[in-house]
Amino acid sequence: MSHSLRTPSRRGILAAGGALGLTAVLAACGDEKKDKSGSGSGTEDGGPWSFKDDRGKTAKTDATPANIVAFTGVAAALYDYGIEVKGVFGPTKTKDGKPDVQAGDMDISKLTILGNAWDQFNIEKYVGLQPDVLISTMFDDKGTLWYVPEQSKDKILGLAPSVGVSVYDRQLAKPLERILALAESLGADVKSDKVVTAKKRFEAASERLRKAAKSRPEIKVLVGSASAEIFYVSGSDLSADLEYFKALGVHLVEPPENAKKESGGWFQNLSWENVDTYKADVIMMDNRTSALQPADLAKQKPTWGKLPAVKAGQVIPRVTEPIFSYAKCAPILEDLAKAIEKAKKVS
Repeated sequence: MSHSLRTPSRRGILAAGGALGLTAVLAACGDEKKDKSGSGSGTEDGGPWSFKDDRGKTAKTDATPANIVAFTGVAAALYDYGIEVKGVFGPTKTKDGKPDVQAGDMDISKLTILGNAWDQFNIEKYVGLQPDVLISTMFDDKGTLWYVPEQSKDKILGLAPSVGVSVYDRQLAKPLERILALAESLGADVKSDKVVTAKKRFEAASERLRKAAKSRPEIKVLVGSASAEIFYVSGSDLSADLEYFKALGVHLVEPPENAKKESGGWFQNLSWENVDTYKADVIMMDNRTSALQPADLAKQKPTWGKLPAVKAGQVIPRVTEPIFSYAKCAPILEDLAKAIEKAKKVS
């Protein structure tokens, strides 16, 4: 694993790809078009633009931003609403040059990648893009912008207005609402058939998951992530996706609070010898490229193959850092609902 995991800061641990319960967002604030509501405004005729973010700060420009730079996952969500960015930072391409899972449907060959890993951010390239605004998510209540390096943040944030969308200790629906409001302020047609259809699909998927969880309360779901040394078991607190699953009635395996202390409340570290500490019928595994995937574990970790859920073939990906568009989040709920509906009781 990276140096980030050897340094037990919350930011470092989360970025390194542990069981990360990453995500959750500040509640959307009423009317999406009024600044006082916590949203933004933009004009089609090139007038001034503003957006009040989840730090309580209002980003302002003389015209709707054209040169947008964003964390990869945020850029992918905006892309789903028809808003394209010029530059990205965060996991964007894999070692073999393919799009990272967090890049969504974007054509990464058309993007300027300012940094592809933790603590990477090319300031010279950033300046060259003549950025109008920088956008990222936040995974704490301190206003820390995700993947903006701490050591150079002051310089970076001094070059253009910034927007932070909180994904901390809130349910999934909230960041979805906030990103939609942001996209609308940037010129997206949020009443288009595509967007309306995607939102309806998300709502239907939520109801399907609620029904699946209610009809099969005996099915236990464990959320994990893997490194060569550690198996991480996520708790449902703090993470937008897991808090939402829990609210819909999904029976999630919950590590005790004292066991999550080292990670700031996100997850428990287990050695591979103790990977069977918790009983589960379905396992959701971190799908990020920073984490070992089930195919790797089958070859490297004998204890993994002995887990009942693994033997039963009841392992599905967990989209640990969701792309916060309705189009991308609906399948997450559908896949979990399907897994619960079909799962055999093995724990």
